[in-house]
Amino acid sequence: MPVSPASAHAALLTTDRLLLRSVRSGDLPAVTRLWTDPDVRHHLGGPVIESVIRIRQRRIVGAPGFHAVIRAEDDVLLGLVSVEPGARRGETEVSYQFLPEHWGRGYAREAVGAIVARVLEGTPSVVAVTQEANDRSRRLLEAVGLEYAESFVEWDARQVLYRLRRD
Repeated sequence: MPVSPASAHAALLTTDRLLLRSVRSGDLPAVTRLWTDPDVRHHLGGPVIESVIRIRQRRIVGAPGFHAVIRAEDDVLLGLVSVEPGARRGETEVSYQFLPEHWGRGYAREAVGAIVARVLEGTPSVVAVTQEANDRSRRLLEAVGLEYAESFVEWDARQVLYRLRRD
């Protein structure tokens, strides 16, 4: 069935304060900040280089699995949550990045919690990986119900995998 332009830009998911929708071209400045901000990228390997940013900018607009997290009251992009089916040994992986000025307000917990719940409607489990040293991210994953599953080294750093299985 064809998707109308209006429905193509509709929110995929809403929460009390947020809209989660596909990335639009107007989101690219904020999304680029996510990829280049040293605080955001501290546990993600550092800022992304310019040549990779240009490739990502061309690919992310409207791409399935990438959700712009928008504050409903003023249409400000707060961050991104991505969903990648089969990414980790066949399990769906959720990842996220939020701009530092929006940290500490519960937006990431609200958005990631909503995405995890949605993913579990269609798959038996969801996983997320963060660096062992990233205490904020670990607390967020635990707050939305994921549980520690294992530790390993990847990208030259200790990583922690969290998992939540559907009841």
